[in-house]
Amino acid sequence: MPFRLTAGSTARHVYLIGICGTAMGSLAMLLKEKGFQVSGSDTGIYPPMSDLLAAAKIPVRHGFRKENLLPRPDLVVVGNAIARGNEELEFVLDSGIAYTSLPEILRLTFLGERTPLVVTGTHGKTTTAAMLAWALENLGASPSFFIGGVPINFGRSARLGQGSLFVIEGDEYDTAFFDKAPKFFHYRPDLLIINSIEYDHADIYPDLDAIMKQFRQLVNIVPANGFIAYNTNCPNSCEAIRQARCETESVGLEEGAVWRAVDLVFERERTRFDVLYQDRLIGNMTLAVPGSYNVMNCLAGCSVLHHLAYPWEGIKSAMERFQGVERRMTLRGTVDDIRVYDDFAHHPTAIRLALAGARARFPQSRIWAVFEPRSWTCCRDVHQEAMRKSFVAADAVIIAAVYRRNQLAVAETYRPEDTVAHLNHMGKTAHYIPRADEIVTFLAPRLKPGDVVVIMSNGGFDDIHPKLLAALEG
Repeated sequence: MPFRLTAGSTARHVYLIGICGTAMGSLAMLLKEKGFQVSGSDTGIYPPMSDLLAAAKIPVRHGFRKENLLPRPDLVVVGNAIARGNEELEFVLDSGIAYTSLPEILRLTFLGERTPLVVTGTHGKTTTAAMLAWALENLGASPSFFIGGVPINFGRSARLGQGSLFVIEGDEYDTAFFDKAPKFFHYRPDLLIINSIEYDHADIYPDLDAIMKQFRQLVNIVPANGFIAYNTNCPNSCEAIRQARCETESVGLEEGAVWRAVDLVFERERTRFDVLYQDRLIGNMTLAVPGSYNVMNCLAGCSVLHHLAYPWEGIKSAMERFQGVERRMTLRGTVDDIRVYDDFAHHPTAIRLALAGARARFPQSRIWAVFEPRSWTCCRDVHQEAMRKSFVAADAVIIAAVYRRNQLAVAETYRPEDTVAHLNHMGKTAHYIPRADEIVTFLAPRLKPGDVVVIMSNGGFDDIHPKLLAALEG
C-alpha cells in the first residue's frame, strides 16, 4: 500500500537520507516489506546494517550528493542526524520534494493499525524490546517489531508480523531537524515500559530535569486503559509514572516490586534466578544473556506479557531461549582462550554494568576494557566524574581518543587522559591510546590465555574487533 502524502497523491519511491543508522535501516526494510521502492545514502556504512540492507536488495549510495536524488523520489525520510547544510537535504528543500521523519512515517504507515508496545529508558531498550518480540513470537502473537539492534533470534531488526501488537523501541532523542520533540511521542503507546532514566543526550538536553519533563509527558499520553511497567529501582522512573492515569506495575530486585528477581546466580553462559510476583514465588528462570541488567529487562517483559494474559510457562520458555542482541556483549571470536567481546555501551552506567556482568561471568579472568568515547554524551565533559567509577570491574583499561574532539570546544570535551590518570592512581592499569590500530598493536602481545577483552563503542571503532582477532591469530 503506498504512503499517502495528501489526498489524491501517493508515494512509491521512498529515499532515506542517513539510511545506515540502525533505526533508519530498519525502517528501510519495513518499507520494502510493505511494497515500496526504497533507496538511500549514508557515510558510515558498516555491519551489521550494511549487510542487512544488502540482503534486502536496498541500494545504498556512499556519501551525500544531490545527484543521488535523481530520478526524483516521491518521498524523502530525513534521519535525525541530518542537519541543514547537507547537500541532499538542501536539494530536497530547494526542489520541493515531500519529506518526513522516521517516527512520523512509522506512525502513519504502520502503527495506526496496530497496538504500540513502546520500550523506553536510558538503558535496556533494545534488549527488552527484543526479548518481548521473541517471547510474543513464541507465544503465537506474530508481532511486528522495530528495534535499535539486531536480535540474534530473528537475525533482523524490524519485521511486519501478522498480529495486532507492534513492539517498538522508543527514544527520547529528538525527531528531525524540523521536529525537536522526542521520537517516542509519535508512537502513542498503549503499553509502555520505562527502564532506568538518567542524564543522556547532552547535545540536546541541558540537564536531567529536561529529560524528566519528556518522560512525564509521555506517561501523560498513555490511555487510561493502557499499561506501564517501570523500574522501581530507579527513582527517576518512579517519579516519571507518578501521575499515570493507567495501571502501572513495578519491576525490580528489591522488596516492594510487584515483579522481583531473587537469588541471582551468575554463570559463564547463563544467569539463574527465582521470580516473585506480588511476593509469591511464580517460578525460576535461566537466561542465556549475562548481567543483572538483563534480569531487569526480563522482568519488565514478564510484567507486560502477564498483563496481556499469557501463561507463565510460555513466558518462561520463550525468555530462556532468547539469545540476545548483536553488539550487546557479543562474542566476536576466541583465539588461544582469549575471548573478544563487542558491546554497545556508551554511557557511564552502561559501561559499569557491562563490565560488572563480565566480571560475574568470568570471576577468575583478567578483564581488559577498551572504550571509545563516541556518543555525544560521552564526548562532552558531563560525566567526567562518573567515568572514573565505570571501569571498577576491569583489571586493565584502554580509552581511545574522543570521536568528535574536533567538533567541540576544549573546555566542554571529555578528557580520557584524566580518567586514565585517576585509574592508575587508584591502582588500576590504564592507558590512553588514541587510535584503534595503535590499540591493537599495544594490546595483542599483552593478552594471555584466559583473558577477556570487552570492546565498547556505539560506532564502528575502525573495525577494531577483526583487527585484534587477526593480530592474535598471528
